[in-house]
Amino acid sequence: MAEIASMDLIVLADDEGNSVSVKVLGRHRSWPNALAAQIVVETPFVRGRIDLALWTSNLREWAQALDRLGAGEDIAWMRMSRGPSVFIQLTGERDCPEVVVEDEFGSMVTVRVPVVLPEDWVTQHRQRVHALVAACG
Repeated sequence: MAEIASMDLIVLADDEGNSVSVKVLGRHRSWPNALAAQIVVETPFVRGRIDLALWTSNLREWAQALDRLGAGEDIAWMRMSRGPSVFIQLTGERDCPEVVVEDEFGSMVTVRVPVVLPEDWVTQHRQRVHALVAACG
């Protein structure tokens, strides 16, 4: 299998210092068909990260979620797994998109982050996921 370089799969960030990202770190040590990754939340109020394994099916689901987001729908990504889930609500409580990271099975913590996103963010994320899928072979 080809080596996978570290990269940002998801970067949802604004000028207020709020961000949620998914950083791919490379191949997973325990599961060679998976990628080691982290969800990283950073705001002026709270910072946190959680490790996860990403499979090809997760990447395909993220690509499908981007299609739904591009069509104006809210999404839930990785909701059915035993790890953390990511929800994106295009119009949140503060009249801007909100990213909700929920770790129901591990820490039992949920974080809601309002993020003002640029207009082309879905296109940028489609490019990121397609590049990662191509690198995974």
